[in-house]
Amino acid sequence: MLIHKNMKYSFLLLFTLCAHLSFAQNFTGNILDIQNNPIENVTIYNLNTGKHTHTNSKGDFILPNAQINDSVVISRLGFQTQKQILTREMLAQSQLLTIVEASTSLDQIVLTSKVNTLSSIAAVDLQLNPVKSSQEILRKVPGLFIGQHAGGGKAEQIFLRGFDVDHGTDVAISVEGMPVNMVSHAHGQGYADLHFVIPETIQNIDFGKGAYYADKGNFNTAGYVDLRLKDQLDASSISLEAGQFNTSRLTGMFNLIDENEHSAYVASEIYLTDGPFDAPQNFNRFNVMGRYGYTNANNDKLTLTASHFQSKWDASGQIPQRAVDQGLIGRFGAIDATEGGQTSRSNLSLNHLKNLEHDAVLKTNAYVSKYDFELFSNFTFFLEDPVNGDQIKQHEDRFIAGLQSIYEQRELAVSTNTTLDYQAGIGFRYDNVDDVELAHTLNRQITLNRLAYGDVDEFNAFAFLNTEFKTGKFTFNPAVRLDYFKFDYYNKLTETYDAQSESKVAFSPKFNTVFSVNRNWQLSLKTGIGFHSNDARVVVANSGEDILPAAYSADLGTIVKPTEKLALNATLWTLFLDQEFVYVGDAGIVEPSGKTRRMGVELGARYQVLDWLYFYADGNYTHTRSTEEPDGADYIPLAPKFTSAGGFSVENLKGFSGSLGYRWLGDRAANEDDSITAEGYFVTDFNVNYNWNKWTLGVIVENLFDTQWNETQFATESRLFNEPAAVEEIHFTPGTPFYLRGKITYRF
Repeated sequence: MLIHKNMKYSFLLLFTLCAHLSFAQNFTGNILDIQNNPIENVTIYNLNTGKHTHTNSKGDFILPNAQINDSVVISRLGFQTQKQILTREMLAQSQLLTIVEASTSLDQIVLTSKVNTLSSIAAVDLQLNPVKSSQEILRKVPGLFIGQHAGGGKAEQIFLRGFDVDHGTDVAISVEGMPVNMVSHAHGQGYADLHFVIPETIQNIDFGKGAYYADKGNFNTAGYVDLRLKDQLDASSISLEAGQFNTSRLTGMFNLIDENEHSAYVASEIYLTDGPFDAPQNFNRFNVMGRYGYTNANNDKLTLTASHFQSKWDASGQIPQRAVDQGLIGRFGAIDATEGGQTSRSNLSLNHLKNLEHDAVLKTNAYVSKYDFELFSNFTFFLEDPVNGDQIKQHEDRFIAGLQSIYEQRELAVSTNTTLDYQAGIGFRYDNVDDVELAHTLNRQITLNRLAYGDVDEFNAFAFLNTEFKTGKFTFNPAVRLDYFKFDYYNKLTETYDAQSESKVAFSPKFNTVFSVNRNWQLSLKTGIGFHSNDARVVVANSGEDILPAAYSADLGTIVKPTEKLALNATLWTLFLDQEFVYVGDAGIVEPSGKTRRMGVELGARYQVLDWLYFYADGNYTHTRSTEEPDGADYIPLAPKFTSAGGFSVENLKGFSGSLGYRWLGDRAANEDDSITAEGYFVTDFNVNYNWNKWTLGVIVENLFDTQWNETQFATESRLFNEPAAVEEIHFTPGTPFYLRGKITYRF
């Protein structure tokens, strides 16, 4: 009886196990395009269980706990969405699936429990309305505004989440993993000049807001932007653009190799313009880039990118409002027409992806850059020197080298219902900056005296661990990052040898939670600590104290698709920034600033009205204050309060495509007590293209309604020649008036 009873229990246990295996198995496979190339980041979503996964670089996927008759959606932006009903045969063996390219559409987006889903949603904007100029690159990030105030050659001023980011202090910007932000830069900390990127080579713009991403370190407080370049061209092309203000631009994109294992192309541009100013800008920019890729039978990938950029320009600078009101100059005039500058950057970067056993991946990125910069500015005119004027020169020569390696493992089974993805990374960045100079000059020719002059060596080593636990419809994302900084500054202005050194460590934990209600609704709660480093001259001057100010941020957000063609997003957020000491490169002094708090709400909508008509809009409201100043004197100068951008785009309507878009920046305080206001603006841009065989004819109009607007504004104390006393008021760079250009492109 005992033996019979044990056999009975054993049989029941075996039957239960077999039943479980037959009803809950892994759905596995490989996804290719019609050319048999593996497709990465395809979403495989189980409508019955809410579980999902994504293909790796080899196109492989594993969807756990799938059952017979489950409905599975297979989706990726730019490809037709497929729906599969799982059968016993499909679960019994790995499947080979093919997806077909299609016009980009919102219905191709599945709202899985990814931490950075909004970036995927906004990718539709870029595909339907590609970047047409270097100024448009950063504007593709919802809520990010830019302003140019130095003749088109200088990095743009950036605004995001209540920050006047200056030229990049609180937004980490990179291209294929290579950092763009410059530490201890002659003009300002975090200076990020993206003009070395040819807009037509951009494949995707990955971004994230807040300090929630372990692989993003220095300058990732308000957010990050990472540009991804095209691995290969659809076709070679030549385009010529010409328009008002003596503007011309010639671009060439040439396929060199287009094979299964090898690909290579070269792209170049030359851009010339005088701008709308009374004193011509004499602006010229030259870019050339070559990109080679190799993929072996194991789908290991090696990509080598080389580029060179150089630019020269004259500038009218920021002019005082009183000079315009008094009729001394027009809106496009200049007080000091000898402002301007020149810069260049040469880059060599290597990206390597190695597929390892057990679906692990090793990603390595290495880069070197040679950079130089020289800028002449005059912000105060005759305030400090009534005879020669206050023109300054900022100069530096820089070499950058860096490396990052990330080991990535996906879909590790922790329990029956829980899987783990993790990435572990290490890396370093080294900047050698020679002859960092701030000098008082005259007419860009004569150096009257040097205010600061020295060499900077800055080293940043880092390590991070990012984990994602997926259980049911939840994703829990604890992560941590550790950064070590070594700052060296050699002051060349002292009579005796003066070299100073400091070091510091930053610890940055993150924890994000994402709940995928269903394939059309996501909720998220994100928390994290980020930081930005300070200029090496600040670090040594302050003896290494309070030199890596932390940013504590939290987001509560949702993304929902009420229909397949409509996507809505909303976020409540807050950010607290620690005490910091700021090096003011324009004056050569160190200024302390206290703690600040920012709170805001972001709303966005994207609607595929018709197959060829797409609508998008984003609105942002931010409340910003200094926490250590009395009420009424606690405004943060130039912090944006309200911003909005949106428009319509048309794609492939009987050969026509184009867009009508707007940018709206509200009034904001220009000084601490809001007694001076920086006026807002509403500007509309328009473009239309017609495709005929291998030709594309286009028209581009900036500021369609010829609005009078100020692109950048500052509350500055200045003195004009022969003025009896200094005056503090708005100094501005006028925004572009109605600006018409035509473009013709030939593909071959």
